[in-house]
Amino acid sequence: MSSTSRPPADAPYRNASLSITERVANLLSQMTLLEKAGQLFHNMIPMGPNGSLSTSDNPLGLPSTDEYLNNKLMTHFNLIGGITDPKVAATWHNRLQEAARQTRLGIPVTVSTDPRNHFTDNVGTSFNAGCFSQWPETLGLAALRDAKLVQRFADIARQEYLAVGLRVALHPQIDLATEPRWARINATFGEDAELSGELGAAYIRGFQGTNGIVKDSVSCITKHFPGGGPEKDGEDSHFTYGKEQVYPGDNFDYHLIPFKKALEAGTSQVMPYYSQPIGLKIDGEKIEEVGFAFNKQIITNLLREKMGFNGIICTDWGLVTDANILGQNMPARAWGCEHLSPVERVAKILHAGCDQFGGESCPELVVEAVEKGLISEARIDESVRRLLEEKFKLGLFDDPFVDVEKAASIVGRQDFTREGEDAQQRAYTLLKNENDILPLHLDASAKIYTEGFDATLLTSRLPHITITNNPETADITLLRLKAPYTSRTGGFESFFHAGSLEYTPDEKARQAKIYKSTPTIVDLYLDRPACVPEVAEGASAVLCSYGASAEAFLDVLLGRAGPEGKLPFDLPRSMESVRGSREDVPFDTVDPVFRFGEGMRYKRG
Repeated sequence: MSSTSRPPADAPYRNASLSITERVANLLSQMTLLEKAGQLFHNMIPMGPNGSLSTSDNPLGLPSTDEYLNNKLMTHFNLIGGITDPKVAATWHNRLQEAARQTRLGIPVTVSTDPRNHFTDNVGTSFNAGCFSQWPETLGLAALRDAKLVQRFADIARQEYLAVGLRVALHPQIDLATEPRWARINATFGEDAELSGELGAAYIRGFQGTNGIVKDSVSCITKHFPGGGPEKDGEDSHFTYGKEQVYPGDNFDYHLIPFKKALEAGTSQVMPYYSQPIGLKIDGEKIEEVGFAFNKQIITNLLREKMGFNGIICTDWGLVTDANILGQNMPARAWGCEHLSPVERVAKILHAGCDQFGGESCPELVVEAVEKGLISEARIDESVRRLLEEKFKLGLFDDPFVDVEKAASIVGRQDFTREGEDAQQRAYTLLKNENDILPLHLDASAKIYTEGFDATLLTSRLPHITITNNPETADITLLRLKAPYTSRTGGFESFFHAGSLEYTPDEKARQAKIYKSTPTIVDLYLDRPACVPEVAEGASAVLCSYGASAEAFLDVLLGRAGPEGKLPFDLPRSMESVRGSREDVPFDTVDPVFRFGEGMRYKRG
């Protein structure tokens, strides 16, 4: 066991002139088992008021910053909550790094984040952009089919992240949308493996650079290996009813294509999904039916040995202990390993080949596993070495602080914002334009009925028009609709848009009445594919969006910008066709209303 005295100021690991290998080896030799164990945990952390460090009475019930740093000896944190003021966020980050510097070894903190640069009102798996530049969701980037644009987006997000001290991106998500009902499709690049791989690789290059992890990189955790798309019946494995992943089309290798391209692009980290594979065989070998992070055949045999990945593998959140998330009691997502104790789960995950436990803060379980002989300290060292090496590559040991004043001039910079707004507009996908009704030209006497956005945004542009609250008296109706979903109860669960892809009979009847009474232009927000043949039939024009502001919609509507997007997935004809399709096979529903790649542009006079 290493000494618990503070190392001298000239300890080799503090010497920037030495190689990273030498510095890591020296630091590792100084660490106690508990200090090593602390590196293996990566949990959420909030900011306190006005950029202060969080205390034990934080609203999320998470450990205080002091508890994390000085008792649990952790140094990897996922910043939870929105950022509205970059100077406040930068100040918080610097305070956190200063507190870490006061610990025995002074190991700097690595702060990660879920996506922050997309226009969204569903914060279950990302955050509202706040003060960051706002772009369409990744489905919108996929609709534009432009790898250079994706890399530019990622480079801009990288600069904004760096300004406030965010050094790890818990993205990209390169799962494939082969099961249309899955609730997490909005963060993917769609249904096609080659396109998803190409765009995912560009995304990684934009965040990390093209020469490996360096001091100006943001490290990417590419997820969810080996592809989280083929969820049984489209349910999600955050929840007990969605824990099974199936391959009725024997199409496992198709889901690996984006990950192969991500590894070629140099992704520094990979995250496996919660799901347990059912009935899966690889090269004739039956795969153990346990969650992917517990699965040595998937993590070590496939990802590390066969695919050659030697970077960090961080589990998804909450595999070891039960938790309460947004008021909802959530069991540990230890699918197939529910019978194991928490310490046994820790040992199995490490034996599988993972390095870090996401959403957990229980390093004492690693210590217990070593003391009980369930795992060796040498195995712990292997993972700690990877994690420390990345901190050194990111330059955190030499200068972990950010420039508070400069942060405000970078985050949400005018040109960044303008590029994001332009991408929102261009990503719009035009699927129907009867009689070339779009772009819309309104005369002074026009009466407009609207739903789904603030009508004053329209009248501020066109003050001569009249807004009516009755579509039957309108000359034109503008509807901004969300793709159908079935509401779920529970705090956390309510963020997941799952279930039916069809509108209810009552909603179909309500819309049909509007379509019959007035020419109607529909803006359909697609966070999943939608089964809406009645919209395609009844509306005069159909636009699809993937995270766009009302301002972007009006710019496209009025011809100040033109739609350029192409569908990133099929739009199925019915739920019957969805239920009859195979979860792991792309483009597998019968007679879709619109197909992958469809999308028109405006005719210009």
